[in-house]
Amino acid sequence: MRQAASLESGDRRLLPAYTAAEAALYLRLPVATLRSWAVGRPYPTRTGTRRSAPVLTLPRVRPSMFSFVNMVEAHVLAAITRDHDVPLQKVRRALRFLGREFESTHPLIDRALETDRRDLFVREAGRLINVSQEGQVAIGEVLEMYLRRIEWDEVGIAARLYPFTAKAEPQAPRAVLIDPRIAFGRPVLAGTSIPTQEIAQRFKAGESPESLAKDFRRDAREILEAIRCELPFAA
Repeated sequence: MRQAASLESGDRRLLPAYTAAEAALYLRLPVATLRSWAVGRPYPTRTGTRRSAPVLTLPRVRPSMFSFVNMVEAHVLAAITRDHDVPLQKVRRALRFLGREFESTHPLIDRALETDRRDLFVREAGRLINVSQEGQVAIGEVLEMYLRRIEWDEVGIAARLYPFTAKAEPQAPRAVLIDPRIAFGRPVLAGTSIPTQEIAQRFKAGESPESLAKDFRRDAREILEAIRCELPFAA
């Protein structure tokens, strides 16, 4: 059993920073899905209604506030639940497997998941849901695509996230960055400290992407990605 890298108490990556609505917007997830991961959801049984256990451990539950760690965890969870319909109970058991085997309280933010543990996680989830070998390969490829959007610090813990601003695909732009050390963790244009919210607000006020690109001295495509980042999920 190997000891995983861990975060010290007080690390800004663990601090409450995003509401459920904000986290869902930046991750392109339905708010209801994110809430169910964070606080569980009720389900009927023969003896009455019960509530499933959460998958994420929030720094603040009432009101629900998500940390950067939670954002990365939800980003990874989206890779195997959104496109492959893996039941959450199976994911929960696979996460317990990783946590038990590697003594990790946050196995989804450990860089080892990108390398030696990714296949372990996929195989465990695959065994639990009894998918074909082809299904396991497909899940592994999508998971790898999502993991490439994460940058890790020197000890192997997630430090930066490039969220998808539209459809999740291998060649999606990495124009928007979430880094707890920059702009209090608000999304910014990658390579700058310019909040995407500021760009989107000026766009909503009537300024064109071209004029914003000229003002901020950035490529117009980056400006469009910043605007997309701040658009509601339904849009």
